[in-house]
Amino acid sequence: MNTTVNNKEQFTVNNKEQFIEEMRIKTPFGEETVASLKCGQKVLLNGVIYTGRDAAHKKMVEALERGEELPFDITGQVIYFVGPTPAPAGKVIGSAGPTTSGRMDAYSPLLIARGLKGMIGKGPRSREVIEAMRKYKAVYLGAIGGAGALLGACIKEAEIIAYPELGTEAIRRLVVEDFPAIVLIDSTGQNLYELGKAKYRVSP
Repeated sequence: MNTTVNNKEQFTVNNKEQFIEEMRIKTPFGEETVASLKCGQKVLLNGVIYTGRDAAHKKMVEALERGEELPFDITGQVIYFVGPTPAPAGKVIGSAGPTTSGRMDAYSPLLIARGLKGMIGKGPRSREVIEAMRKYKAVYLGAIGGAGALLGACIKEAEIIAYPELGTEAIRRLVVEDFPAIVLIDSTGQNLYELGKAKYRVSP
């Protein structure tokens, strides 16, 4: 498992206090890494991830439906739902904050079935996406909304590898260092959005 434990943080899951380790993780993800990630856990990603928003997802799914190869081997990979701004002078990329993940819900299940192991975005996911994550063992991570410049500073290399005609929505290969994220939905279906609401729900 390509993980390095940094510290432990207390978190409530199913009304039980648990201590969940914060980890520095390398990409792509293996099965053991995916299984180790728990809802509410903070992670720092290191390695290669790929970008893709709804236009790129649509093209990838259409390619698969035609029996064509994807622009990159999706097995074990992580896709960041982002359309970065142009890189300023001396930088490899501009602001790189997350896109609302629901825009990818129609496409994610097929990509997960084909081997995608991680997604990074913001906002809840559909029941169909969560079911695919549970069946094929994938995780959904959240990046900090409104912190695009900070996240962009964690990106050390950026290269367009597919669909350049999409402009900011082209697929990019990124190399990241200590890219901060939190596990919003783990491979068992534990969902931070639901757990958070349950914590403050008042019993009748």
